[in-house]
Amino acid sequence: MTTSTSLRRSFAIQIRVIGALLMREVLTRYGRHNIGFLWLFVEPMMFTLGVTALWTAAKATHGSNIPIVAFALTGYSSVLLWRNMPSRTVGAITPNLALMYHRNVKVIDVFLSRLVLEAMGAGISFVVLGLVFTTIGWIKPPENILQVLFAWLMLAWFGSSIAILVGSLSERSEIVEKLWHPAMYLLFPLSGAAFMVDWLPPIAQEVVLLLPMVHGVELLREGYFGSTVHAHYDIAYMASICLVLTLFGFAQERYISRRVAPE
Repeated sequence: MTTSTSLRRSFAIQIRVIGALLMREVLTRYGRHNIGFLWLFVEPMMFTLGVTALWTAAKATHGSNIPIVAFALTGYSSVLLWRNMPSRTVGAITPNLALMYHRNVKVIDVFLSRLVLEAMGAGISFVVLGLVFTTIGWIKPPENILQVLFAWLMLAWFGSSIAILVGSLSERSEIVEKLWHPAMYLLFPLSGAAFMVDWLPPIAQEVVLLLPMVHGVELLREGYFGSTVHAHYDIAYMASICLVLTLFGFAQERYISRRVAPE
């Protein structure tokens, strides 16, 4: 009984710590002026709107009768979710070393506060744009909201797991930060944002399906468009990769925590 009470108390303390770090991050990043924390989701909304507008103006073709607005919304919103998470954890510890002198503040708390913030921003952007586009008649509502939500959570898990791993490794070597940014741009065209796997030749399908985020995007689009698309995904495979990345990430985070712990 005492152990259970102690665990609940520790969990409550860590939730408060993450909440405080979250508010600190919002104020540090967006400040109190202009629209302040609203930039949290306005920023990703502007990016998604820009891509959608360019595709629509260019009358880009994507190989099917899927509405271009809905195609861009589902693709680029998902990219913003998993891509921005590692970018926020790379080099996150050094500027926050002073916080580690507080007994209850850990490295993982700094990571989680930033990951929650990114997930909130991308999620709110996706929902708001979806509601606006549906209201004005540009797109139809998703056919399976629960499947869309599940796919979004899987993509968030992938982004979080790789963010913790890359963020921890970046504290061990500056090379990680140098390599991650070009790798991110190389992964972008292969992420499934601008294509459906079914449109590719069989050999290309096998290659892109090695990337976990592609499975998440395919699942999301199947939930959104339903029977109008033929999705290719293996959620067990994606979950296995995410689990491995999570375990390696926590192992590296534990190592970094020992190094930055105040004496």
